[in-house]
Amino acid sequence: MESLLIRSFQRPSVPLAAEFSPLKTSSRTILRVLKCKAWKRPGKHDSTSMKLQRQYMTQELVGGSYGSIIPTDRKLKERFLVHASSEHPLESQPSKSPWNSVHDAVDAFYRFSRPHTVIGTALSIISVSLLAVEKFSDFSPLFFTGMLQAIVAALFMNIYIVGLNQLSDIEIDKVNKPYLPLASGEYSLQTGVIIVSSFAILSFWLGWIVGSWPLFWALFISFVLGTAYSINLPLLRWKRFPLVAAMCIFAVRAVIVQIAFYLHIQTYVYRRPAVLSRPLIFATAFMSFFSVVIALFKDIPDIVGDKIFGIQSFTVRLGQEKVFWICISLLEMAYLVAIVVGATSSNIWSKYFTVVGHAALALLLWTRAKSIDFSRKAAITSFYMFIWKLFYAEYLLIPLVR
Repeated sequence: MESLLIRSFQRPSVPLAAEFSPLKTSSRTILRVLKCKAWKRPGKHDSTSMKLQRQYMTQELVGGSYGSIIPTDRKLKERFLVHASSEHPLESQPSKSPWNSVHDAVDAFYRFSRPHTVIGTALSIISVSLLAVEKFSDFSPLFFTGMLQAIVAALFMNIYIVGLNQLSDIEIDKVNKPYLPLASGEYSLQTGVIIVSSFAILSFWLGWIVGSWPLFWALFISFVLGTAYSINLPLLRWKRFPLVAAMCIFAVRAVIVQIAFYLHIQTYVYRRPAVLSRPLIFATAFMSFFSVVIALFKDIPDIVGDKIFGIQSFTVRLGQEKVFWICISLLEMAYLVAIVVGATSSNIWSKYFTVVGHAALALLLWTRAKSIDFSRKAAITSFYMFIWKLFYAEYLLIPLVR
């Protein structure tokens, strides 16, 4: 299994034009700059000039032409520059304390797990599980145990999926996301393979011992689609095809998460018959819009690397601005439908919260979208994270739909 994975992650060929692109920069480029500007070990009287040289080099690398590919977060900048110059250290590095080593390990795994997807998965399962609650007495230890089992198993599978995607995209991420552990060199290929394999096994093991068929099938289908989406094997790596890639994300985020985890609570925990309730149908329909938007929007900040490595995303084909406004239009349509659904509710408090809540989110989205600066990748990436925050907010509103 490991050898199969390793063969599938070989470096893809780069088009000849990409070699001359000013946008194709990586840690090797920064390494050459550092080599050219190396200096001797400072003596007792050289501390001032040493500080000035350090400051000059840091400003040149971060604020100059390389600023577009180096993360804006200060800690990530420092880590990125350290890894870029690790072949020829300019000065001896002090040994790390055990606490610093643990902190660095936790930080690397935090970035590897793509925390915005972890939060989204956990919130979605909690929200959908609450849709099965009919009365206050349903909040029993059995309910919380069943929900926790689903969350842990799904998070394990989530880490497998995002980790496999990073293993398949190491060269692309050196351009698009150089702060990720595999792209920056903090994790070796072997470490990445061990992590994703372990979490896939743990997810299936937990799903099997729980004994819930809706939960197990949710994990299995997510595994199949997540693998087909990323892994570089014949007839696979579906992310190369925009429509198929969007359908993969749509199937997992919009259909499987809503229906399978609802049935896990409804049929396995409460032992009730499987019924597709009005709130569940609304949640599935609304998240269908949202999943398509996430599938489209996630490629907008990554247009440079996708062009270099031949990923024909909708953003590469249509352009950033056009895809951006398609996403905004889809979300605004979804909020309009949600307002109509809330207005037709017979429950007064449900009507008030769903109408006001969705109207406020729609207005916030439109206001933020009007101020976007397409010339700055940082602004587009920040807006993508804002889309995920709207995603979280929707899962806070869904349990109120009655």
